[in-house]
Formats: sequence, C-alpha cells, structure tokens
Amino acid sequence: MSEVLSEAALDQLFRTARTYRRSAEAWLDKPVSDAQLHAIYDLARLAPTSANASPARFVFVRSPEAKARLAPALDRGNRDQSMAAPVTVIVAADHAFYEHLPRLYKESPDAIDWFAGKPAAIEGTAFRNSSLQGAYLIMAARAMGLDCGPMSGFNNTLVDETFFAGTKIRSNFLINIGYGNPAVLRPREDRFAFDEVCRIV
Repeated sequence: MSEVLSEAALDQLFRTARTYRRSAEAWLDKPVSDAQLHAIYDLARLAPTSANASPARFVFVRSPEAKARLAPALDRGNRDQSMAAPVTVIVAADHAFYEHLPRLYKESPDAIDWFAGKPAAIEGTAFRNSSLQGAYLIMAARAMGLDCGPMSGFNNTLVDETFFAGTKIRSNFLINIGYGNPAVLRPREDRFAFDEVCRIV
C-alpha cells in the first residue's frame, strides 16, 4: 500500500505551490534543460486517460526563434511573461488520437470504432483528456522543483496554424514553466471550503 507523502512534498505540490504570472518579473533568469523536460514528460505520460488514448501533444517552446513565432498569438497581457519564462508549453490535443488505440488499448480490439467518424466523441475525449494530461504535466513540473503559470489568453487558431499546420492537432492551453520569482507573488486568493462545494452521499 502506498504511503501518505511527507508534509514537505504536499507543500511543494499543493500548499506552497503558486501560479507565476502577470509580468516578465515572474520568472528568474534560470534555464530549464532538455533532461528536465524529458523527466517531466516521463511522469506526466502516466496520467489516466479514456481507453489510454493519451491525446495530448506537447510543444516545449524554448528557443528564441520559437518564442518569436508564438508571440503574435499571445494576448497582450500574456506576452511579456511568456517571453521571459524559460519554457512555454503548448498543451494540445490530437484529434486523430484514436488511430493509435490498437497500440495503446489492446484489451479492446474494436476501440477505434468508438471514435472513427464520430466528431462529437472525438472532440469531447480529446479536450477532456488533454486537459487532464496538462494538469498532470503541471504536477510533474512541480515535483521536479519547477514552477508553473498555466493560462489561456491566446489565439488558438494562430497557434494551430503556426505549430500544427497540416495535422489534426489543436491547441488547448499554455503553461509557462521555469523558476518563479517569489518577490512578485501576491497573497493567495480565497478557495471554497469543503462544505461549500462538496457533498458526500
């Protein structure tokens, strides 16, 4: 049986973890390596998904050239912080994910038929599960000692044209990853208490 994580681990993943955003000053000038990005993905890929479909696709935008391609698609309020972050991850969903099910979900040989020619099932499964995988990527980055700034606020169509032209991959949301600057943090906003939003039935 698994053991409860230490208080320090729970702090790092949840209680003291913060969303770094708002300005270029949110990020320290400290790079994120290829090895770190591989380690993050190796954890995040273990996320549960429907029929193990794993529709998420990740583009780690790090080079100045790639950042310059991304910049025009960002809302004004997100541009400076994303250009300053060591890495901006495009979390996307492959709407042809079901073509890989014979490899990923061998227990049901007919799994492709659940999605082929069914755009609503494809759309819902791709969006829901890529969102879940993106959340796991955030937790994996935190587990590896990095900070995150997930965000919307960008032109999905332009991102898709720039990074996924000629494919069935569509962007979902972005995550800035790096080493956050604690000096820019504001007090944490309120959260609902258990009894306000939860029921045990």
